[in-house]
Amino acid sequence: MKIKALALCSGGLDSALTAAIVLDQGVQVEALYFVNVFLPGYKARAQEDFCRLQKRQAEQLGIRLHIFDNSQALLELVCKPCYGYGENMNPCIDCRILMLRQARAYMQSRGFSFLISGEVLGQRPMSQRKDALNIIDRDAQVKGLALRPLSAKLLKPTVAEERGWVNRDKLFDFSGRSRKPQFALAEKLGVKEYLTPAGGCLLTDIEFARKFKDLSASGAFDLDDIQLLKLGRHFHYRSLTKIVVGRDEEENRALMDLARDEDLLLKLRDFVGPLTLVRPVRKSFSDGASTDRNEQTADMIKMAARLTVRYSKGKDKENVWVEYWPKNSRSKRSILASAAGEDLIEQLKI
Repeated sequence: MKIKALALCSGGLDSALTAAIVLDQGVQVEALYFVNVFLPGYKARAQEDFCRLQKRQAEQLGIRLHIFDNSQALLELVCKPCYGYGENMNPCIDCRILMLRQARAYMQSRGFSFLISGEVLGQRPMSQRKDALNIIDRDAQVKGLALRPLSAKLLKPTVAEERGWVNRDKLFDFSGRSRKPQFALAEKLGVKEYLTPAGGCLLTDIEFARKFKDLSASGAFDLDDIQLLKLGRHFHYRSLTKIVVGRDEEENRALMDLARDEDLLLKLRDFVGPLTLVRPVRKSFSDGASTDRNEQTADMIKMAARLTVRYSKGKDKENVWVEYWPKNSRSKRSILASAAGEDLIEQLKI
């Protein structure tokens, strides 16, 4: 029987080395890459950019690549992780458990013999401690199935080693944060295609994490709300609305794509400037009188118009015309607005 290993692929150096090490022992290796909504970049384009690197890496190693989107499962996990967060909103232990659990199901359904993964003991303080790896393997139900070739000699032997599918003597004892051993091994094995460290998950980014925390406190949200966090400058007005101001033409197009029927869009009539999206927070605009709601809406539009002017070519004018309209409506109205000042920007920004 041909022994097959399924490698968890991140596009980084460690996972590429992991596959190369096991390939070098005559085991057939295929790679599994998880795409998700927390990758940098907007929607399909982000996935295409990341998958392009994975494909180049797989071609370099001569292995088949499988791509799996686990965005929805990961979103649900991020909201309520069992093992908490890292420095920002990154639930690294829970995320790893999810991926290994999904990889185990994939492995069993496709006839693979074991899993291989690129963790290095002590490289990351939250998820790559020995006790954390034990928790991950236990909860993902991969105890003995997950081989970590770069640190295998520092860990208990796995099924692959015990059954002689791989030679433990040809595995490694890397530990700590230094990358020098990996670079030297990459040179030896001819591994050249890989992402730089920390180039992936947005949940580790302090600015994105702040926006996500704000979103999670505002009520129900979905995958498109996460995509919106990647775009533009974000503001809140009286906790009633989110205002997102595009930073360039590409973001303007993306904001138009993400706009919902209940959203308002704003753009300057006579000057080059951003597209602004105004979205009511789902738990806001409560049960007050209709007059109050109308006043709130008027104030909201005025504030969004001032923010739109601030980031436009008309920001130095005393007043400029800003058009606004609901999504899917051809009927536009206009309002005169001056640019928001720096004090107001600081007060409203998320």
